[in-house]
Amino acid sequence: MSFQFSPRSVERLNGVHPDLVRVVHAALAISKSDFIVVEGLRTLAKQREYFQAGKSKTMRSRHLTGHAVDLAPLVDTDGDGDLELSWERSHFYPISDAMFQAAANLGVAVVWGGNWSTFVDMPHWELDRSKYP
Repeated sequence: MSFQFSPRSVERLNGVHPDLVRVVHAALAISKSDFIVVEGLRTLAKQREYFQAGKSKTMRSRHLTGHAVDLAPLVDTDGDGDLELSWERSHFYPISDAMFQAAANLGVAVVWGGNWSTFVDMPHWELDRSKYP
C-alpha cells in the first residue's frame, strides 16, 4: 500500500531541515500505515504556550530551529473504512519502524521521543543533536 501526504502535511514541513523532510517522505513511502505531519517549525510564542500548558518540557525545542517534526497515525479506529487521527500508543510503532528504516537508508541520524524515558513524546521526531547541533 502506498500513502501520500495531504497538501496540509506538506505545508507543515516548510522550514524543516531538508534531511528530516527527506526522511519523513521516505518513511511514508515505505510505511505499513498512513500518518500525517502534525507540526514542523514552531514559533517561540507557540513553544511558550506548549511549555506553560505542560505539553513541552523545554523552551529549547528542536521545533524552533526546524530540526523536529511531530507525526501522528491515521487509523480506521471505528471500523467504518475511514482513517481517523489516533493518539493510541500502539499506533505510533509502525511510524517508528518506517522512520528508523528511512533514516538508516538515507544515512540521517534521528531521535524518537517515543524512546525517551522522562517525557515520552510519541509523535516527536528530531535530528540527532550530535550530528545536527
